[in-house]
Amino acid sequence: MEKSKQVPVLVDFTADWCAPCRVMGPILNRLSQTTGQFVVATVDTDEQQKLAGRYGIRGLPTFKLFRHGEVVAEKSGVQAESVLRNLIEDHC
Repeated sequence: MEKSKQVPVLVDFTADWCAPCRVMGPILNRLSQTTGQFVVATVDTDEQQKLAGRYGIRGLPTFKLFRHGEVVAEKSGVQAESVLRNLIEDHC
């Protein structure tokens, strides 16, 4: 979370078996390539169960935006690219 002191960090809580998560992959890639204003971090909830529990992950995909080490925004489920872009831009 050190990086979130410099730029917003969008954490994508995901799992390999999650079909909606796979839908979001290309959207996150496209978003990260078109704007250099944030970092995407991916957390595999199967491998990082304690971390997922710490942040109260109940459904996938879940996106949490960190700024200065704190969660400042979040969304769950499949999201339009524009929704995630606005979420990030609100905290740049």
